[in-house]
Amino acid sequence: MYAKIADEFGAKTVLDIGCGTGTFACLLATQGFSVIGLDPAAASLTVARMKPGATRVQWIQGDIITVPAPRVDLVTMTGNVAQVFVDDVEWGLTLDRIRTALNPGGRFVFESRIPEDRAWLRWRRDSSTTRIHLPEIGALEYWVEVTEVQDGLVSFDSTFVFERDGAVVTSTSTLRFRSEEELAASLESADMFVSELREAPDRPGREMVFIAVASE
Repeated sequence: MYAKIADEFGAKTVLDIGCGTGTFACLLATQGFSVIGLDPAAASLTVARMKPGATRVQWIQGDIITVPAPRVDLVTMTGNVAQVFVDDVEWGLTLDRIRTALNPGGRFVFESRIPEDRAWLRWRRDSSTTRIHLPEIGALEYWVEVTEVQDGLVSFDSTFVFERDGAVVTSTSTLRFRSEEELAASLESADMFVSELREAPDRPGREMVFIAVASE
């Protein structure tokens, strides 16, 4: 979907914030876009650099608040990365930097889970357990379990079990579930406005996709 949006709006340069292991950034690069992949996790970028098309991407370790903001036609934030910003001040600073990075007429596209869907009710071990096989590490089983829900914040544990050596790794994360109105207001505060709100085509009724334009 995001690749089609980049083409739809005639973008030539793209900044992918929270690019993770680079799948989307590499896809865009192989389609001819000039792409910058930004992520604070060095391990994720190490994996990203090994993927097909990775040499066409400019990889930057860091976050949009602390690194120099490049000028681009399109800023993307996929995978519900917007929900990682649980603090309103940090979210506001992030939006300000995104606004600075956009060329005139540029767009910021991101997704966020619809709070009313209450996705966290599905985050249980019995319903979220997934088993995959990775060539580098063998079989891996993982699941998520909610630990707390309060005031729009959802905390959960992600558990990974590595079959090869029996190692178990658990990490704790917290996400912010902002409403459509809250997100629109935060964009307006950063001098951007919502030009369109779409449903995620593969997750209808569960996620909203914001297309924001920098005010002239």
